[in-house]
Amino acid sequence: MSTPPGSPQVWLEIVQIALDLLAWMPMLALTGKARLWEPRRLRFRLFSAAAQLITTSRRRILRLTQHWPWTGEITTALERLALLPTPG
Repeated sequence: MSTPPGSPQVWLEIVQIALDLLAWMPMLALTGKARLWEPRRLRFRLFSAAAQLITTSRRRILRLTQHWPWTGEITTALERLALLPTPG
């Protein structure tokens, strides 16, 4: 039996996936003290950075603001995630 879109079970699964990503991302992508940040600090420092997503020549480029104090942490984390092998 299929679950209809918009049901509470679907949203519960989406939230569960987001929490799993929030738990695994520091272990896979962050280094040093940033690896020990709690979720609230992660949301403030990494997930609320000002950026522009630009699409050009069929490529997507994330352009982060240079004055954000944690831009280096974000770019290092993205580079580390890009080096991980693709599953499957």
